[in-house]
Amino acid sequence: MTDWLTVTEGTAPLLVSIPHTGIDLAGLDSRLVSPWLGRRDCDWWIDQLYDFAAGLGATVVHTSISRTVIDVNRDPSGASLYPGQTTTTLCPTETFDGDPLYLPGAEPTPAEIDQRRIAYFVPYHEMLAAQAVRLRGLHEKIVIYDCHSIRSVLPRLFYGTLPVFNLGTNDGQTADPALQALVGQIMTESGQSNVINGRFKGGWITRYFGNPQGGYHALQMELADRGYLREPEGKGEPDNWPVPYDAAFAAPMRATLTKILQTAIDWAGR
Repeated sequence: MTDWLTVTEGTAPLLVSIPHTGIDLAGLDSRLVSPWLGRRDCDWWIDQLYDFAAGLGATVVHTSISRTVIDVNRDPSGASLYPGQTTTTLCPTETFDGDPLYLPGAEPTPAEIDQRRIAYFVPYHEMLAAQAVRLRGLHEKIVIYDCHSIRSVLPRLFYGTLPVFNLGTNDGQTADPALQALVGQIMTESGQSNVINGRFKGGWITRYFGNPQGGYHALQMELADRGYLREPEGKGEPDNWPVPYDAAFAAPMRATLTKILQTAIDWAGR
């Protein structure tokens, strides 16, 4: 563990990954258009929303490094996970809306990108792998659950308004269909809009670690921000984004997520 990479070890057959809540810009502040812009696309307050997970016995791995520095949920080779669709890169140079992140001439070089990969991407994935292997040694099968959120309306990335719950299993390749169906049922019972393998099918973490035949079942949950935050309209500005975390407002979402994680634990423990 380091000051930016933390793990809470549990013994339940559930590994929770929190890769995008970091706001540490690793000293890049002066090279960015603004530190606020460098943090705008953070998965705001997801670590607080899921802070019940350790109490269920889950193992939780979390990085405090901003996705602006390096996105640990992208293919480290730089290949797109969604060919033909707009997406951000391993070390993004623009926001979800297409706004430049860096001042002119301050963008990371290929050598710097590789340095960031070694410094931050590799340790995060080594920790996930070590914890996955440890838990797999305790259980016949485990669930790797990758936590995400995103603004509800992002025309550059998707059409219209995103469903509240977006479950991804790379079109059923990363998890048992029975587990996918159980989580899908809970999403539907919540009364909120939901989709399975829609715009978000699972990023690098889900695709890399998902191996149902080997006992590793990976899910990505992408939440629309409005499901747990009083999300403002538009891109958000420094005076209204991020909104503070409101535990009472987030309570219904948190109850549904608690049921999802407990169901995953129960399913894997059968």
